[in-house]
Amino acid sequence: MRDFTLKHRLSDEKKFDILLRPLVTEKTTQQAAFNQYAFVVARDSNKGQIKKAVEKAFGVTVEKINTVLQKGKTKKFRGRKAFRSDFKKAYVTLKSGQTIDMTAGN
Repeated sequence: MRDFTLKHRLSDEKKFDILLRPLVTEKTTQQAAFNQYAFVVARDSNKGQIKKAVEKAFGVTVEKINTVLQKGKTKKFRGRKAFRSDFKKAYVTLKSGQTIDMTAGN
């Protein structure tokens, strides 16, 4: 049987490339009260990689992850059709008592 764990091992630099940006909306701000946070993540990432990246970046324990592939919208730009890129959202639930400060800068 082949060992598939080597394929999914990530370097420290790659872990930070998975989390593209936090998703801050009215809905996700309200979910923070329930230890749930949202991120825009790389489209080719899986739940295991997202979990490792969040735990490494913020030093928290992740309990659950839900992912959603969001299709890009069709827009008009100067009379022509243009398409926004598709992206992937990850809703991360943390262990109770842990938080991530989304408003703090570097």
